[in-house]
Formats: sequence, C-alpha cells, structure tokens
Amino acid sequence: MSGLVFILGVTMIGAVVAAIAMLSGSGLSRPGARSVSLPGDLRIRLLLALCGAALLGLVTRWPVAALAGGVGGYFARDLLAPPSLRQAPIERTEAIAEWTEQLRDTMAAAAGLQQAIAATAPLAPLPIWAEVSAFALRARREPMVPLLEELGEALADPTGDLVITALSLAAAGEAQDLGEVLSSLAGAARDDATMRRYVDASRSRTRTGVRIITAMTLLSLVALLVFGQGYLAPYDSAAGQGMLGLILGLFGAGIWSLSRMGAESAPPRLLGRPTP
Repeated sequence: MSGLVFILGVTMIGAVVAAIAMLSGSGLSRPGARSVSLPGDLRIRLLLALCGAALLGLVTRWPVAALAGGVGGYFARDLLAPPSLRQAPIERTEAIAEWTEQLRDTMAAAAGLQQAIAATAPLAPLPIWAEVSAFALRARREPMVPLLEELGEALADPTGDLVITALSLAAAGEAQDLGEVLSSLAGAARDDATMRRYVDASRSRTRTGVRIITAMTLLSLVALLVFGQGYLAPYDSAAGQGMLGLILGLFGAGIWSLSRMGAESAPPRLLGRPTP
C-alpha cells in the first residue's frame, strides 16, 4: 500500500477531528446564532480517536488499521472506564436520597419548604452539593417552581425527577403530607441504588473478560508486527486491506456485543431529557 494513500487517510481523519474541535471552541460566527460546543466526554473521545488512528497508522502504514485505531480510541473510555466512573450515577442517586431525608427531617421541625432548602443546602451530600447550593442561593429571590425544574435538569437523575416533582407540587400548594412522600421517595432511591450496585458487581466478570480478550489481541498484533512481518505482508495489497477490514469489523462487533452485555442501561427519566 503506497505511503501516499496512508498519508491522505490519516490527514483526512485529522482534518475532521480538527474541524470539529475548532467549531466547538469558537462557535458559529453568525450574529445571534447559538454557539456549538462539544461535551467534555466527546472532546476526550475525539482526541483518543485521533491518537489511536495516528498510532496504528504510523506503525502499520495501513489505512484500515488507522481507521480501526480511530474507532478503538473513540470507544476506549467505555472499555477502560474505571469503577468510579460507573459508580458516579449510583452515588448521585444515594446523595439525592440523603438530601431528601434531610428535607423531610427539617420540615418535620415546623420549617417551610424554602427554609428547609436553605437549611439543608450547606449539608447536602458532595455529589449534588454544587447543584443544591446554587439552587438554594437563587431560591431566595426567584420563583421556586421554575428553579426546581432547572434543578431537575442539573441533577439529571430519574429518582431526582420524582423528588423534584413532589417539591414542585408542594411549592405550588398542591401537595399533602409531603413528609411521608419524601420518606417513600428516599427509601425507593436507596433500594434502587442497592440494586444497581448488585447488578454492576454481577457484570464485572463480563467486563474483565472483554479487557482480557482485547489485551491479548493487542499483544498478538504487537508480536506479529515485531516478529512476523512476512506473515502480514499479504495485507499490504488492496485485497488484503479489504480482508483486514472484514476481520477487524467482526472483531469489533464481538467486543461491542460483550461490552453491551456488561454495561448498565440508564433508567428512563420522568422529566427533561433522557439520561445518556
């Protein structure tokens, strides 16, 4: 495979990533238009994709390998995600349950909803402390119900949606026996978090298997590149690149299927956009 084809392939991949990064950083130039920005997770994925494409492309000088490196880099975070990243949504649900109990207990001491929110904001659990503190500060001078809707979007948690709905009804004067409702929601949130932790632990063997298969495959590829250049020579042709693409596609599909088996599906949300 000629070096020119390889250079063109890597250049195209780099140009696409650079164009998206420039667009996300500078925004649209038309007056009054909304700026376009990429989430931090997507920025990291694009950077890893570019690094993976450049690494495999430079080592093998195969366009198909460069493309596979880009795809692998993009999904590397899913494959190598640390436990803390998977546990973060569960910890947020537990934090919402704790804050709900704080609200219930404070309101039981003859405090109103707004007073209870102001009193519990400094004591809110760390995973939701920033969102609750900002909400409590604005609630002193702005209408409660619209702020609760914004808080629900900031929390982005299915259990949080239920709590926000109950608080919104109470702020509008349409809720009765709010303390009992908050107790039920807090208990349901803790049960949900416990179940999700159990499911996550039960899927750990699948995730470990995916990592082992991927690591062994990469080690085999490195060994062939170092000691088996003659064995890889047929892949230098156009037909060889096509066959390599088919092999890598089937391997990627298998890894993706195993990864999906070990991933947790986000529960549906009641308010706002669905959780990712």
